[in-house]
Amino acid sequence: MVTVQIQRLIDFVAEVFVHSESSPEEARRIATYLTTANLTGHDSHGVIRVPGYIVWKKMGSVAPDQKVEVVVDTASLAVIDGKFGYGQTVTPQAVKIGIEKCKKAGLAAIALRNAGHIGRVGDWAEMAAGEGLVSVHFVNAAGSVLVAPYGGVERRLSTAPYCVGIPRNGQGPIVLDFATSIVAEGKVLVASRGGKKLPDGALIDLDGTLSEDPTVLYGPHIAEGPRDHSRGRGAIRAFGEHKGSGLALICELLGGALTGTGATAPDRRFANGMFAIYIDPKVVDPANFFDGEVARYIAYFKDTKPAAGLDAVLIPGEPEAKMRAERTKNGVPLPDDTWAAIVNTAREVGVSEVSIQRAVE
Repeated sequence: MVTVQIQRLIDFVAEVFVHSESSPEEARRIATYLTTANLTGHDSHGVIRVPGYIVWKKMGSVAPDQKVEVVVDTASLAVIDGKFGYGQTVTPQAVKIGIEKCKKAGLAAIALRNAGHIGRVGDWAEMAAGEGLVSVHFVNAAGSVLVAPYGGVERRLSTAPYCVGIPRNGQGPIVLDFATSIVAEGKVLVASRGGKKLPDGALIDLDGTLSEDPTVLYGPHIAEGPRDHSRGRGAIRAFGEHKGSGLALICELLGGALTGTGATAPDRRFANGMFAIYIDPKVVDPANFFDGEVARYIAYFKDTKPAAGLDAVLIPGEPEAKMRAERTKNGVPLPDDTWAAIVNTAREVGVSEVSIQRAVE
């Protein structure tokens, strides 16, 4: 295990993207968002993604420094084309438009199409919550067919994330953010690179056998080599049986079909689509009942005897806040295989050995 201090990790990852034709501003933005995912404990959406992002850049699947195009613009709705820019660049542009419209109208929605990998969806819920807004996000990944629907063994869905953010007065927001599969694809990636093992039965092979072995998804691979899910025979399973499978379908139809990105299919160019709704509680609730009721109910929700082996009942966002504090202080731990893959990518794009050594000094 390698532990890297936050600022050094951001600096190092930013240098990788500068060497891959991103502006210094974009490179630092991508590096900061990826590192933030690690800080919150979502390693599947953190710096482990660097090698994959650079592969996409070399393939022409993602383009540096894109400015979004507003295709449809009304008082409460915008359809926004990300033009296959890095998600960490085009998504904040789109979310800002949604926030501005919501503050004017009280309710707004955006349909973001053709974005590069948008990372941890919770980042965008936190962005809205920071402005006092509730947000709901339906996301899909066109061209990423990884998940078997309930009752099937063949891939038909992306991991199709769903997210809700709720601001709280004087406290961090409630952020519910999850893939509609048992695990996000990034967690399979983490497991394949020596990180946390997968839950029992997270994957399913073509013969219906349940598995936790990443080779089911990626096929045979070497420790520091690339991961290509097209080489695997099996799939990730949808969580919650028919419930998770049904929610994933809705994310494909709203995040994919409605936005214009397209619901996932094997022959589509990779892109994230996101349909997001923004609500201003101050407009819905001029008597300001909401803030007090949120505080009351969260206290009631948490004030229950914990189950055996647990210290407390937590709400969405609390585990992330605890992990953020711990890793901010102590640094981000990365499995050796993960770090080796990032370093190999850095060398491929021309980052110096001095910079590589400086990151872990």
